[in-house]
Amino acid sequence: MKYRPLMILGSGSDVGKSMVVAALCRVFRQAGVWVAPFKAQNMALNSFITPEGGEMGRAQVVQSQAAGLAPHVDMNPILLKPSSEVGSQVIVHGKVYGNFPAREYYRHKPRLVRKVMESFRRLQEQYELIVLEGAGSAVELNLQKNDLVNFNMARKAEAATLLVADIDRGGIFASTVGTWHLLTRWQRRLLSGFIINKFRGDAALFDDGVKIIEKRTGRPVLGVLPYLSDLALPEEDSVALSRKMCSPGGGEDGCLRVGVVRLPHISNYTDFDPLEQEPGVALIYLSPLDSLDNLDLLIIPGTKNTINDLNYLNHTGWSDRIGEYARRGRELIGICGGFQILGDEVRDPLGVEGPPGSAPGLGLLPVATTLAGEKTTTQVEAVAPKSEEKIRAYEIHMGVTTAQGPGRPAFIIVSQNGQPVETPDGWVDEGGNVWGTYLHGLFDNDGFRRDLLARIRVRKGQAAEGPTPPWSYRDFVETQLDRLADTFRNHVDVEKIWGMIKG
Repeated sequence: MKYRPLMILGSGSDVGKSMVVAALCRVFRQAGVWVAPFKAQNMALNSFITPEGGEMGRAQVVQSQAAGLAPHVDMNPILLKPSSEVGSQVIVHGKVYGNFPAREYYRHKPRLVRKVMESFRRLQEQYELIVLEGAGSAVELNLQKNDLVNFNMARKAEAATLLVADIDRGGIFASTVGTWHLLTRWQRRLLSGFIINKFRGDAALFDDGVKIIEKRTGRPVLGVLPYLSDLALPEEDSVALSRKMCSPGGGEDGCLRVGVVRLPHISNYTDFDPLEQEPGVALIYLSPLDSLDNLDLLIIPGTKNTINDLNYLNHTGWSDRIGEYARRGRELIGICGGFQILGDEVRDPLGVEGPPGSAPGLGLLPVATTLAGEKTTTQVEAVAPKSEEKIRAYEIHMGVTTAQGPGRPAFIIVSQNGQPVETPDGWVDEGGNVWGTYLHGLFDNDGFRRDLLARIRVRKGQAAEGPTPPWSYRDFVETQLDRLADTFRNHVDVEKIWGMIKG
């Protein structure tokens, strides 16, 4: 059976659109509907590589998991990865399309709209229901001329449309009634109702608020979702990252303390979600004012602008502090751009990430990197030396890194996009405590994560075993998605949504 597409728009960024789409995908999947997520254009620095080697936004990966599907670039045909304050790398159908400032990007809109609709129609042919997600606020008046992800997409898809608003940030009536008054006539005809998100306390206390919104807009409020402060699903919005910039919980004796350097152009910080959920581990994203003294593990993450962030580390004094941390024999890991930063030099002769140039690295690994014009996007299987356990991960980088001194590869890649290979990855210094890799998703591998943490515990003089029995991160995410779907059914009128998509 084919259903009318359903679109989830928002009153602003980080109001819960991605979460609502994930909830709907799981609810419909559990009801036996062959459902798929779709976001025409996503702006995010957290991305993923599909089995075909295409790059897409991380939120749509979570939504595809909620729907019980393998992720595909048609679910997110355009991905914008900001590389500066004014420009972004543009990914179309999983591959680099170019680097553009916003004004130039808009000139490509006619062709991009065709690419978006090609993906949407392919999904419509394959699935019974498509749940679409908008971006940011649906009523940014200065952007509507070039909109291809909010109401214009809803109109092209002929979708039933709901608007999500965040009551926790305040101004709920401005967010809902105000949005309504900014809509044109045709946009109002598309809007079928509202969902209020992140309510703290007894939702009955907002009954009068629901009546006010419904009276002033003539559209129903389909539900009031509670604030799920402990829901743990991968997020990609930079606003979400700011919530992690605080002292971690779990500071009891014996707890491992893991720090991630908060680079200005940090990317793929979802790499560290499994560590954030690991019992007995306290994870924090570090600012230049935070101390490294109490850390058991320091990670330099990926970045979308390696040389710029190297300059940031030097300007803030991070470079000297990180070097001192490593010289004390503490565990230091660089992932992707962080791996490049740990080396002796980063060169960008083609201006891949900014003006052509080069910069000295931190000099903690004897490697040098040259940024290349062609992007590597692969799903891989790898093994660590002296280990037979395969690790599933993925690569997203535009650099070639070569060793120039003593040490050994961190991993041997044995499969790329399903094809057997034997390729070294990363580098480990002679002391074994400083190492880097291009592999994302390492910590999703339960065995690898447990072995790493056990090694750090032993180094501290603790027992290798953690405080709880071994657990599966993938099973944990599945449990979170089921819990999200249950909460959605309990607080939103799903029957009304069924009526909208069957009509």
